[in-house]
Formats: sequence, C-alpha cells, structure tokens
Amino acid sequence: MNYLNKLERKFGRFAIPDLSKWLIIGYGIGYLLYYMPGLRWLLNLLTLDPAKVMHGQVWRLVTWVITPPSFSNIFFYAIMMLLYYQLGNALERTWGTFRFNVYIIGGVLFTTVGVMISYFILRALGNPQAAYMGLYVSTYYINLSIFLAFAACYPEMQLMLYFIIPVKIKWLAVLYAATVAISFFTNTWTVRVVILMSLMNFLIFFFSTRDYRRVSPSEIKRKRDFRAQTRPVHMRREDGRIYKHKCAVCGRTDLDDPGLEFRFCSKCDGNYEYCQEHLFTHEHVHYEND
Repeated sequence: MNYLNKLERKFGRFAIPDLSKWLIIGYGIGYLLYYMPGLRWLLNLLTLDPAKVMHGQVWRLVTWVITPPSFSNIFFYAIMMLLYYQLGNALERTWGTFRFNVYIIGGVLFTTVGVMISYFILRALGNPQAAYMGLYVSTYYINLSIFLAFAACYPEMQLMLYFIIPVKIKWLAVLYAATVAISFFTNTWTVRVVILMSLMNFLIFFFSTRDYRRVSPSEIKRKRDFRAQTRPVHMRREDGRIYKHKCAVCGRTDLDDPGLEFRFCSKCDGNYEYCQEHLFTHEHVHYEND
C-alpha cells in the first residue's frame, strides 16, 4: 500500500527487528511477576487501568503489553508462545520488519484507545463497569491477530494439532474466528470493545488486501458483455439463443432437436459439421489448390 511505502521510507530505520522475541520476553516477565507473590503487586502496577491512568499513572498505557494472555496453564501457553514466536518471525520475513512493527504496534494502540474511550463513556453513563476495565485487557487478542494474519497469508500450510493431527491452518483460523464471534456476541459491551479494537489491525489488513474489483457490479457487467461479444456470430440464432452444433446441410441445431447427434467430417476441407442424417450422404467439400 502506498501510504505504508511512504512511512517505511521515512521511519523504516526505527523499526524494531525480531519484535516477536521482545513480546515473548515481556510475557516471560509478566509470568515471573505473577508467580512470585512478593512481586505480584508490581504486575498490578503495570496493567492497563484507565482510572489510574487518569490519576497520573500514564506508564500503564505502554506497560500493559507484558500482561500474558492467561495464567491458568503456564505449560500450554508456553507452547502457544513458541508457536506465536515462529508465526511472528514468518510474518516479519514475509512483510518486512517495518510492516510487521506497524501491525503489532497498531494492535496495541487500537486496544489502548478503545479501552480508554470505553472507560470515558461508561463513566459518563455512571456504569460501575468503568472501574474494572483493566481486568479485561491482555495480549490474547493481539496474539490471535498474529495467527489470523499468518493464516490469511499461508492458508494451505499444515500444523500438527496435538503434535499428531495434520490440520490446515485456515481451518484452525475459522475455528478461532467462530470462537471469538461467540465470545463477542455473548459478552458485555466492555468485552466487545476490547475484542474489536484488539483485532482492528487484522481487520484493516484483511479488508485492505482483498481485490473487490472482480465482484463489483461494473466488473461483472464488463465480463458478461465481453463473453457475449466474443462468441462467434454463427453460434447465435436470430432469437439470440446460443447453439453448440449445426448441420452444414439442413441447418438444424441441437436446439431444434436435443436428440440429434453431430459429427465433423474428416474428408471435408475445413470444419464442417453434419447431423446424423447427413453425415454419410453429403457431398464432400474440397478447395481447389491455387
């Protein structure tokens, strides 16, 4: 896209190489702080809490990115983090360092802005959920956006589910998308905003890379007119109907009698087709040599 090319020429030198590695290191710090009781208060000091941001703790706008996706099963998520690291590296090699940075940082910014706007709206409406906005924010959907982007780029690639079942990544992406859709429609608006804003970078990427011209009404009409204009004139009857076969003697076509059989004569010069009644009784066509 042209605007990304311009941004890359101007700011490409500031891109962070191997950004996936730094994300994983951040998650590791988050897990460490959580599982060390004496330091858990420090993790709480770094999460995205809009109410505390408005009281001067502005570092939370950035430091929340070390909040791991989940604390329930650290072994499972260690495997998932390894997967996201590999997928992130593959995307960085595919897009380039700058564009991958824009994608990840864009997801972080969209999430932060969405949470802050939701906080202001809920507080203005007197909704008590405003005080708990920070509880819904993690990097789960940021990681999911990496997976979805990779699936959009390499839909036919196979992953070994549970290390034994080969599954094309596009089907896993469909499953994840369905799960997110269910979560979106069954949760409160607070959670919906977090989901939508966290995946906004993927939605922009996906819809900006689709070719909509081929399904536009003007393109469909152009293709239809082109096919009509390129059909041989002799294949259209006066009523506009198109036939496939026509006898060179009697002029009957497959539209006159669908049961008629037609054959080309190998002894005639040129492509002359005859119905079953005239295939062996017609006079062969021969062109005189100059």
